[in-house]
Amino acid sequence: QVQLIESGGGFVQTGGSLRLSCAASGGHFRTIVMGWFRQAPGKEREFVAAISWTGGTTYYADSVKGRFTISRDNAKNRVYLQMNSLKPEDTAVYYCAGRRATRVATTPQEYDTWGPGTPVTVSS
Repeated sequence: QVQLIESGGGFVQTGGSLRLSCAASGGHFRTIVMGWFRQAPGKEREFVAAISWTGGTTYYADSVKGRFTISRDNAKNRVYLQMNSLKPEDTAVYYCAGRRATRVATTPQEYDTWGPGTPVTVSS
């Protein structure tokens, strides 16, 4: 069973950047589809980005396209989310998630392993 833990969250001003990292342990990371989701206070968890186990396929939510980039390093068992041009509406707790499947998915219900989350706050 893969275990996930996020890092890199914090406080940033509008227009700033952050790089989130998710470290995986205890399983076959190379065969797992990885995703990033976020949840703002009072809102449902929403899809941000996902990447296939080879890294060759990526999906993004429309709200982050062109600003966020998901990547992975299978040699280090890590997945990253580079976030640029941050906006106050990006404020949320960010979660990385894993899915033991070949198809990249965009809904939380399709992921079976989750990290505890890392908070991101973007000030206006």
